[in-house]
Amino acid sequence: MSNNIVIGIEGQVSSGKTSICKELTNIMPNTIFVDGGSFYRGILEAIKRKKSNPIEFIKIVALVKKVLNGKEADVLEIIERLKVEFRIEDKISRIYIDGQRLEEKEIETMENSMDVSKFAPKANNEKFFKFARDIINKYKKEYNVIISGRGLWDIYPEMDYHFYITADIEERVERRYKQFNGLYSREEIKENIQKRDNMHKDAGYNKFEEKTIIVDVTECKSAEESARKVISKMSKEKENV
Repeated sequence: MSNNIVIGIEGQVSSGKTSICKELTNIMPNTIFVDGGSFYRGILEAIKRKKSNPIEFIKIVALVKKVLNGKEADVLEIIERLKVEFRIEDKISRIYIDGQRLEEKEIETMENSMDVSKFAPKANNEKFFKFARDIINKYKKEYNVIISGRGLWDIYPEMDYHFYITADIEERVERRYKQFNGLYSREEIKENIQKRDNMHKDAGYNKFEEKTIIVDVTECKSAEESARKVISKMSKEKENV
């Protein structure tokens, strides 16, 4: 029986969740990071690339329209049709399309993030969630697993720890502004963050259970400091058990 644990990381838009997860893999031994949001971003990027094949593009768009219109269209079917693959490399999940690895800068755009926030809540995620649970259980046999994304209680209710990351809106805007290196104005970023926060709230993503631990990282000066704050909360929780 494995003694490895599963840690779920959710939180507000642009609160630094992904960076915290990456830092946790550096701090915690024998730990990997599974980024659930990257699946959806991979789907959207793969759809864009299908434009060079008009017939296949039309078929994929038809499936996506079903999702957006509230009709049955399974996300796992779309993933398989688009040849979107998941791999763990250097302790972090990576997404491939047709055997080609996607780099973060290709899919970490403000427009892509907004599209994911529109698409994911309307999709039939039942088979995809099972697919995600199977991945987590597979890796949990050998590693501690950190999972990040939306709706983690629905994906993996057996989490050992569940953290919800928050930060002041102005701090989140500033961090995202630096990430995009001035590509968008602060006003554009703030509007995007607020819209996505509201969309996630309306979708019922922000679920808090008894074991949910809220961590405010507004005052943290780095992702490492934020990650260590998460670990300190984990240690205190363990002491109280």
